[in-house]
Amino acid sequence: MSDHREVAARPRRFYRDVSGILLLDKPLGLSSNAALQEARSIVGALKAGHAGSLDPLASGLLPVCFGQATKVCGRLLNAGKTYRVTVRLGARTESGDGETQVVERAPVPEMNDALVDAALASFAGEQDQVPPMHSALKYEGKRLYEFARRGESVERPSRRITIHRLERIGRGTDHLEFDVRCSKGTYVRTLAADIAVRLGTIGYVESLRRLSIDPFDGCAMHTLEELSRSPGAQADRLFLPADLAFADLVSVQVSPECEKLLLLGQNVSVLEGRVSHGQFRAYGASGRFLGLVEGLPDGRVKPVRLFVTSGGRPA
Repeated sequence: MSDHREVAARPRRFYRDVSGILLLDKPLGLSSNAALQEARSIVGALKAGHAGSLDPLASGLLPVCFGQATKVCGRLLNAGKTYRVTVRLGARTESGDGETQVVERAPVPEMNDALVDAALASFAGEQDQVPPMHSALKYEGKRLYEFARRGESVERPSRRITIHRLERIGRGTDHLEFDVRCSKGTYVRTLAADIAVRLGTIGYVESLRRLSIDPFDGCAMHTLEELSRSPGAQADRLFLPADLAFADLVSVQVSPECEKLLLLGQNVSVLEGRVSHGQFRAYGASGRFLGLVEGLPDGRVKPVRLFVTSGGRPA
């Protein structure tokens, strides 16, 4: 009987209905899911998810979304991202990074800054990229890396990607460090290998750090250690609001009466005239973010995705 009472008296691990986006600085050696669960446990959040996995061998920005903010995960997965990459030149691994052993070596030709910059510049813009075998994409119901680990290779269709920016950060006789801002679906390991070939050698990613995800460029990241110093509700000061993920959308405001109707799923008018076609961020008269709405031909808006319920609580 006493044991039962002791167990029942223990606080629940996940107990807070909290909402917001934590820009977590994921450490090396930890999977994205493990980092998510550790952050969730510290915060005590009932609901949590992450947007955009990082391999254990990669570090940097991992958006962890709590509560209603989990609704923005899909949008962040499709956002542009910036990475800092170190490429080891003169060697190749099967996985394209340090996860597997070196399987080939080659000489590295002499280079200068102008030659390297020209090679990087040649990769800017839209292009087709074939995903690597060591990836989580599926083929006939199985992950590609499952085939790769058995030494098998399958045909992979190329995907259209965009390299927005490539900037040399440093280089040596056998390594190159650069920053890349790229579109969703870009495999940095493939890009690094292709750059090495353009330089007349081979290469693999030695280190990878995600610096930013649109639209959070310039926003501070927080480590698990920092988060652990602010357990429970103290961590809320580190969160960003969910509507920041939609900063590229124009905002509209509705009256208190229309706010109630909107949260009940009805089409409503907005303050300050009519709206055009497209999606908008909707706010109540008090400035509270209500969710996403879409413009209608009659100038009103209809709810697309609400972030609060008719009772005023997070959805």
